[in-house]
Amino acid sequence: MPSTAHSAALRDKLSALPDKPGCYLMRDRTGTIIYVGKAVSLRRRVQSYFRPATLRDAPPKLRSLINSVADLDTVTVRNEAEALLTESSLIKQYRPRFNVVLRDDKRYLALRADPRDPVPRLATCRILRHDHALYFGPFPSAAVVRAVLDFTEKRYGLRKCTPIHPDAETYRHCINDIVRFCSAPCVGRVTPEEYRTRFDEACAFLRGERLAVIEEVKSQMQAAADARDYEKAAALRDTWLALKEMVKQRVRVVATPEMHAADARAGLRDLQRLLGLPAPPDLIEGFDISNLFGTHSVASMVAAADGLPDRRLYRRFRIRTVEGADDPRSMAEVIGRRYARVQAEGKPLPGLVLIDGGLTQLRAAREALASLGLSHVPAVGLAKQQEEIVLDDGRPPLLLPRDSDALRVLTRLRDEAHRFALDHHRRLRGRLIRESALDEIPGIGPAKKATLLKRFGSVRRLARASEQEVAAVPGIDAALAAAVLRAVRP
Repeated sequence: MPSTAHSAALRDKLSALPDKPGCYLMRDRTGTIIYVGKAVSLRRRVQSYFRPATLRDAPPKLRSLINSVADLDTVTVRNEAEALLTESSLIKQYRPRFNVVLRDDKRYLALRADPRDPVPRLATCRILRHDHALYFGPFPSAAVVRAVLDFTEKRYGLRKCTPIHPDAETYRHCINDIVRFCSAPCVGRVTPEEYRTRFDEACAFLRGERLAVIEEVKSQMQAAADARDYEKAAALRDTWLALKEMVKQRVRVVATPEMHAADARAGLRDLQRLLGLPAPPDLIEGFDISNLFGTHSVASMVAAADGLPDRRLYRRFRIRTVEGADDPRSMAEVIGRRYARVQAEGKPLPGLVLIDGGLTQLRAAREALASLGLSHVPAVGLAKQQEEIVLDDGRPPLLLPRDSDALRVLTRLRDEAHRFALDHHRRLRGRLIRESALDEIPGIGPAKKATLLKRFGSVRRLARASEQEVAAVPGIDAALAAAVLRAVRP
């Protein structure tokens, strides 16, 4: 139980904790949420923090957390899977300072399928978006996700290849119909209708509606054991246990449009009222600037249609006129380029421009809009620390409740801009690392490196070229071509 340093009210709450799954929110003396956790049993997990042995022997960070707790709240749920989802949502909403791991974008794996694809497939993901797709999970165990994915693809003959429209050319480089039991819709082994039926059955299985399938795996495991095929029996056992874990967690479908569209519409109406807009901002475009260690600055633009992110409208920008990490000037450049093009192409202007940053970035964006004669286009900033909506018309920042529909519309879009920019940086960083292999080759200077990249487009394509093709590049002889290929090939 808590020490005498903790209040009687906190001690009473600890003694009354339910023996149920859920999440707990620890608060400091100011009422700020400083930690969010999940538990199969709230009573056992939360009380364990305040045992004398924990207070005496725990690592310094944990002791610091416990000594900072002045109050706590709990949320009970039906099972561990719901606790996981709730914990992740609460951490992203409140950003408690002691939740270092999950606050730094560690996310659990889930399965995603988009029924709108002409030949839908399953894939793993870590971000559950509001994009009309089906999501199953997330799961605390990545091993469970991958085992379930492997079993489901093989059981229902789903494709694993990534092209949106797989065809005979796709099949020419694929043997999944041999090694993975793919039904090969790309070459007409099954009709589109038959494949769609397989996909629908796979989704029903992932929703927990085909429990007999799991019993079939158990029967196959027992039969293999009876036949003394212990290797096969062990593999089936692992699959069976993973499928049981899936059912135990009651995998759920999330992110259907109906769940979020109503809240998004309410948020747009609130934004119109709070910001004094002439109409609800049915189209919002959000911008974020990021760079790699002060170099290679890029900008991301994401968009929300009717309050929900629409990936079809996303754009990326390389900063052209600004050297180093200068976010305001970079923002001005991108805003100017974006809306000069919108004007030139006669496309609709957004009902609101969202800037990821404070007053300095917002003013730079508004000056760029004014230079284009677009001062009437509303723009606001969103400051990260307190999630304040920043204005530049003399009004103080708006600090909305965390559960405000209007704030959720903006933070969801801001987080998408940040994710989109980070994804671009990861790709850019990988390309730079690959290109750096050319710098280590004697005889390859900046000019020849640029010539090679211009000729082949990327290091990946260069690695696939023949020695003769590389030697055909001006300034590259046979010996140098061989050295280049040795450096860039795995």
